[in-house]
Amino acid sequence: MKLPVAAVLAFALSAGFVQAEPVRQGDLEIDAAWARASIGSSRPGAAYFTVRNLGDEADRLTGLSSPVSAMPMLHETTLSEGISRMAHVEAAEIPAGGELTLEPGGMHVMLMELTTPLKEGATFPLTLTFEAGGEITVEVPVFGPGATGPAE
Repeated sequence: MKLPVAAVLAFALSAGFVQAEPVRQGDLEIDAAWARASIGSSRPGAAYFTVRNLGDEADRLTGLSSPVSAMPMLHETTLSEGISRMAHVEAAEIPAGGELTLEPGGMHVMLMELTTPLKEGATFPLTLTFEAGGEITVEVPVFGPGATGPAE
């Protein structure tokens, strides 16, 4: 039994098996970008990725933009006295020779005021602005609502 290519691709995306190649610009490398499908466009979405700084100087992630969100923001989740809280973060440092991982339950991109729902199997561009590294745009695949990230 042969499956149509679209069916195989849809399955692979929903299972978290398809992942874009890392995007490298200068000393920065963005890897493993992904998002979960949203519940319509009235609820925010979230995006995750890892930034590696292969250089000798620290850099900072200072801005975000995407056509799918009127207000993308860096947020960090913290746990205090058993209560989970999310707070806006102005910038995030990527140490020289180190990395910054945005993941569920930690630092992440909140996609506030979605302009369109994030649909499983779709992708969207996300532009990251770095203090020294400039702008880097990555394509973010959207996985299912229960996804835990791209497969390694």
